[in-house]
Amino acid sequence: MKNISLSDKTFDIVNKLLVLLIVVIIVYPLIFVLSASISDPTAVSAGRMWLWPVDITFAGYKRVFENSHIWLGYRNTIFYTLLGTILHLCVLLPCAYALSRKEVMGKKIILWIILFTMMFNGGLIPTFLVIKTLGMVDTIWAIVIPGVVGAWSLLVARTFFQQTIPDQLVEAAKIDGASDFYIFGKVVLPLSAPIIAVMALFHGVSLWNQYFSALIYLSNEKLFPLQLFLRQLLIVSEISPDGGGGPGEVESLVEQVKTASLLKYAVIIVSSLPLLIVYPFLQRFFVKGVLIGSVKE
Repeated sequence: MKNISLSDKTFDIVNKLLVLLIVVIIVYPLIFVLSASISDPTAVSAGRMWLWPVDITFAGYKRVFENSHIWLGYRNTIFYTLLGTILHLCVLLPCAYALSRKEVMGKKIILWIILFTMMFNGGLIPTFLVIKTLGMVDTIWAIVIPGVVGAWSLLVARTFFQQTIPDQLVEAAKIDGASDFYIFGKVVLPLSAPIIAVMALFHGVSLWNQYFSALIYLSNEKLFPLQLFLRQLLIVSEISPDGGGGPGEVESLVEQVKTASLLKYAVIIVSSLPLLIVYPFLQRFFVKGVLIGSVKE
C-alpha cells in the first residue's frame, strides 16, 4: 500500500467530521420530534427532554387518530398523490423523450418556451381565474392537474434520456421495424427506472404536502387533503375552550396548552411518516437518476 501523506489524512479526517456533523444536524431534529410527540409536554417545555422520551404518553396520537377527519384526509391525500404522480409520469416521460430526439423539428423553440415558464408565471389571480373557467374549482382536478409537469422536471428527464439512451439503440430498433411507440414502451422505459423513481418521488412529495392549492381551490371538506385537516386540528386545539374534545368535556387552560403542544409534534410525525417509509425503497435509484439527469449537454 502506498503511504498516505499527512495532507491526505487531514483531508479525510475533516471530511469525516463534516459528514458526521451533517448527519447529526439532520438526524437530531427527527429524533427530537419523535421523542417529543410521546413525552410529557411539561418535560419538553422545561428542557428535560433533549433526545429520548420522558414520561411517555400517547395522548397526542390518541387525539389525532380519534378525529375521523384524519382518516378522510389520509384517504384523499393518498388518492391525490397516486393519481397526480401517475398523470405526471404519463405526461412527463413521453414529452421528455420526444424533446431528447435530434429529429424533432422546432425542439429548440419548444425548450425556450419551457424555460420561459421557469422565470415568469401568471400569478395567483390569473391562475385562479383559469382554474375557475375550466370548472375545476372544488374538484380533485384542481389539485392534480395544475403543475402536472414542471419545466425543471421536464429538462432533467430530457437530459437523462439524452445521456442514457444511445441513438444507435433507437436506430437499430427502427431498422428492425419498431415504431416510435414500441421503442418508447419496450426499449426506453425499461432502461429509465432511475429517472422514473426520482420524478415520481419529487412529484409525489409535493402532492403529499399539498396545502396552499387545496386552501385556495377547495371548500368541500370531503375533498380536503390531510394537511388541511391537520391545520384545522391544531387551530381548534389552540383556541377551542374544550381543546377539540367531545361534548361536555372541559379542560383547564394548562391541559389545553399541553394537548396543543403534543398535537404539534404528533401531527409532524403523522404527516411525514409515510414518506419516510417509502423513501428507502426508492433511494437506490435516487442518486443515479439525479446525477445523470442533471448533467448538461
